[in-house]
Amino acid sequence: MSNPDIRLILASQSPARLATLRAAGVEPQVLVSGVDENEVIAQAGPLTAEQTPLLLARAKAESVADQWKSMGFGQRYLADLLLGCDSMLELDGKVWGKPEDAATARDRWRSMRGRSGVLHSGHWLVDLRDSATEPVGRGASASTTVYFADISDAEIDAYVATGEPLLVAGGFTVDGLGGPFVTGIEGDFHNVVGLSLPLLRSMLSDLGIAWHQLRTAD
Repeated sequence: MSNPDIRLILASQSPARLATLRAAGVEPQVLVSGVDENEVIAQAGPLTAEQTPLLLARAKAESVADQWKSMGFGQRYLADLLLGCDSMLELDGKVWGKPEDAATARDRWRSMRGRSGVLHSGHWLVDLRDSATEPVGRGASASTTVYFADISDAEIDAYVATGEPLLVAGGFTVDGLGGPFVTGIEGDFHNVVGLSLPLLRSMLSDLGIAWHQLRTAD
């Protein structure tokens, strides 16, 4: 049986996002943007908690789309669609990306424990199929409430010492070493991992593309 003909580029270096797509039967190509997130946010001015990750998702997707057009990626990477994503945790009116260091990660977990926050993931999908025109992009966000266990200082120190919290938005995972410290979620589980599969399916549908048309592994 031949592969479906809709090929997806994932504009993210997140292993969790790639694994999420693969587990759902999709085999994307991966290109990383190198966007300076702090600069993008600084130039944008005041943003809501939902707007921030959506803005970053768009910046990443459009950066890779520009590279795809101008540096020959269109020949090296045959693709029809490009997806950029970004996630942040909202707590106490603040939005948190990856902790900048271990001390920050420990402080955040002391604020998070025994409480709940909202994980926002922005998705920006770019249609590359008509190379004669400027690629068309569209965005959407998904939000999931996450409940954290009331963990001890020793547990926080041990978890931060693994290094995992420094690599992920909000300083935690639900599908990795942080799983034992998440007591529940309200909303899409995959969104907490960093990519909402139901939302992506809806965005594809808006383009007239069914989920089963996405390229699977050879």
